[in-house]
Amino acid sequence: MEPFRIAVPDDVLDDLHRRLVATILPEKTPGPDWSNGIPPEVLGSLVGRWLDGYSWREAERRLNRFDQVRVTIDGCDVHAVVARGRTTGRLPIVVTHGWPYSFASMLSLVDALDGELDVIVPSLPGYGFSGVLPTAFSSAAIADRWNALMTSELGYERYLTYGEDVGAGVSDWLAGAHPAAAGIIASHASFSARSRPGIELDETERAFLATVGSSTESGYAHQQGTRPDTLAAALIDSPSGLLAWIAEKVAAWSDGDGLASFDPGDILTNVMVYWVTRSIGTSFRAYSEPPAGDDLHPIIEVPASIVVQTHEGAYPRSLAEKSYSDIRSFERLPHGGHFTAWENPAAIASAVLALEEVAR
Repeated sequence: MEPFRIAVPDDVLDDLHRRLVATILPEKTPGPDWSNGIPPEVLGSLVGRWLDGYSWREAERRLNRFDQVRVTIDGCDVHAVVARGRTTGRLPIVVTHGWPYSFASMLSLVDALDGELDVIVPSLPGYGFSGVLPTAFSSAAIADRWNALMTSELGYERYLTYGEDVGAGVSDWLAGAHPAAAGIIASHASFSARSRPGIELDETERAFLATVGSSTESGYAHQQGTRPDTLAAALIDSPSGLLAWIAEKVAAWSDGDGLASFDPGDILTNVMVYWVTRSIGTSFRAYSEPPAGDDLHPIIEVPASIVVQTHEGAYPRSLAEKSYSDIRSFERLPHGGHFTAWENPAAIASAVLALEEVAR
């Protein structure tokens, strides 16, 4: 395991600047704002901020205030933030991001936890400063490596886990398959009951699951899962295209009005992580590679705190009980959408600290 610091070469930033200056914005398609994707005027405003008003070097310094490491685990180079807490004797937590965000988007949770416990924030394989998996991308395979990171590499005997989006599946596998996982906080609670043999869903559960993955919001996943290299060729060559692809989903899945609930600088920093590492294409492996049954983690028997984010506000407790056998708390957040820890870090921090007392 080696210490790691982010240090992007000047020529990468110079090339980015030239490309941004040459940005060509599309014509707006008739229709209500955001109904056809990110409005060109919104994209133009973000590009303008990127060119004048945003400093990667300042963002780099903010990211580097956290200790970071790189370690090779089972053939995969793993990057992680290791934020040590001030107190001893408390359980650490491993925090896993999803798509289209990055480790940088989860650091607001580290700040909200305010040194109460150790927080480990890895970059998913193929994202940011982590390498790609030598095997097919799967939640189970990543959970194996995260468990090794927490135990063999960092020396923890027990830990908590939290994840969002792609990271939620990793977190479920950690809590279900690895005895060192002492508890799970879930704001993207498991849907595994819908495909688990022998499980019968009631009417309320079926009605909720029918609302998940609507056709208007699933086109991105189909493209990333079926033609990842074609899409990557376009996005890896165009910073404004990459920004549009990511920012549109941030807006669509957030709990705010478009991008209003996010600092534009934070959005740009997240996009920059993808740009400077050229990792947008490898991030699509989370959609194109997972094997059948990757969502069928073992039933999770450790203490669980279910924190329902607003985009899944109707998630039934009975559905959670089919995946988590020891639910210690179940609450519905009044604020905080898909990017829950980014949008409402205080609520997730509170849930983490409450469960840590129980699981310790």
